[in-house]
Amino acid sequence: MATDGKPVELRRFFDRAIRATFADLALPNDPAAPYLADLLTRFARTENLFPRGAAVPRLETVVDMLLEVQAAWTEDAPTWQPEHEVSVRRHIGDYTLFMTGVFPERVERMSSTGWYISQGKRAYHFVSEHDRAAARQGAPVFRRLAERFEHYAGALDYARRVYFTDHPAFRLGFG
Repeated sequence: MATDGKPVELRRFFDRAIRATFADLALPNDPAAPYLADLLTRFARTENLFPRGAAVPRLETVVDMLLEVQAAWTEDAPTWQPEHEVSVRRHIGDYTLFMTGVFPERVERMSSTGWYISQGKRAYHFVSEHDRAAARQGAPVFRRLAERFEHYAGALDYARRVYFTDHPAFRLGFG
């Protein structure tokens, strides 16, 4: 945590916005709410939205991320890390959900909405199955994100339009 408390304050802002959104949309106590607040907090920092990769210097597109997955399985490469696939696939799910929910117009302009949704669902399903096989607690949330991807993207869009507008403490550029 930064000494100025901004990450904590930002997390609280997103938590309140997502909980209010879910209440408005008659989705109280949805287990994905804390995950979405964490996702928004993480992606408020550009370096988390576009992390460094091994195959590509900076993962800026879904294609870059898929190339990163492929590179994780290149056995003769110095970056061979098959376990890295799980974190990259989670990032694909997070990135596509974030972009379709917070920046839907941009995704639509690229004529990629259907592809983003299918890649996001596929990525979250992969992570869910991996976590289930490893008996990790995250499996149900990732399964829910995969199954209800479009609903959560819609909830993020709603939150952006209703709760992220002109907040005095945060100039997020999500609008």
